[in-house]
Amino acid sequence: MNLKIITQEKIVFDSDVDEIYTKGVDGEFGILKGHVPMMSALDIGVTRIKKGNETKAFTTMGGVLQFKDEECLILTTLAEPGDEIDEMRARESLERGRRLLKEANAKMDAKRIEASIARAKARLKAKLNDME
Repeated sequence: MNLKIITQEKIVFDSDVDEIYTKGVDGEFGILKGHVPMMSALDIGVTRIKKGNETKAFTTMGGVLQFKDEECLILTTLAEPGDEIDEMRARESLERGRRLLKEANAKMDAKRIEASIARAKARLKAKLNDME
């Protein structure tokens, strides 16, 4: 089956794969060849793909996934291959977010900071999954 991960700026990934695992708003799920057609809203998380013995991880920052006729399309605002993520920068962002969350006064600030923390966690998870 073919997987395309697309942002507004570029095609991040376009290749045949054997397995796809990602995080929807209702939880994590996987897609194998022959899966029934489906569509899902995506949450901030990690999309992992397997082809043979090779595994690759990408951050996917929300968006939508559509699977039909052995074609999987992920449209997302931001996607990063795990091997291109700066681990130190992601860790600093996570710590900064946690620190700011303790100081947040308004709910609006807290929501924005929580989203920032979720993005940092996804980046770290993708980086660590891609190193396996």
